[in-house]
Amino acid sequence: MYTKDALLDIHERCHRSLQQFIEHCRTLSGEEQSRALNGFGYPTVRLQLHHIIGAEKYWVSVVQGCMDASEDDADAASMDAIETFRRSVAATTRAYLDAASDAELNTPRPMTTWNRPNRVLTPAHVIMRTQVHIYHHLGQVSAMCRTMGPTPPAGLDYPLESVADES
Repeated sequence: MYTKDALLDIHERCHRSLQQFIEHCRTLSGEEQSRALNGFGYPTVRLQLHHIIGAEKYWVSVVQGCMDASEDDADAASMDAIETFRRSVAATTRAYLDAASDAELNTPRPMTTWNRPNRVLTPAHVIMRTQVHIYHHLGQVSAMCRTMGPTPPAGLDYPLESVADES
C-alpha cells in the first residue's frame, strides 16, 4: 500500500533531480540541445525532457479521468519553456495527490488510456510509473550529454536527503 505522503515525497525528490538535469542541460548550446542523436527514441535532449514531463501530464490526466494526450511544441522550445512545463505538470500532480485519499490511491478502477478504454489500473501504480519513467529517460539524457561533452555532475540521481536535510 502506498500512502499519499510517501508518493508526495517521491514526487518531490524525482522532480528535484529532473530540475537539476534541466539546469545542467542549460550548459549545452541551443544547437546541442536540438542536435538529433542516433539510437534514442526521442533524438534530442529537448525532446527527451519534453517527453518525460509530457508522459507525467498524460498519466495524471488518465488518473483524473480526463485523458489528455495533447502536445504543444512550444513546451520544448527552450530550457526555460521546459522548466515552466515541468513546474506546471508537477503542480498538477501534487494537487491530485494532495486531494487523494490513501484508499483512492490504492484502489484499482477502470481508466481510459490511449486506445484502451476501461483498463483497470491502480492510481498509486500509475503515479509511481511516471516517477520511475523520469529516471529511465534521464539516463538517456545523461548519455546524450556525454556524447556531446558536458558530462552531468555526480549526484543527479534519486536524492537520498530530504529538502529539510539539505538546508
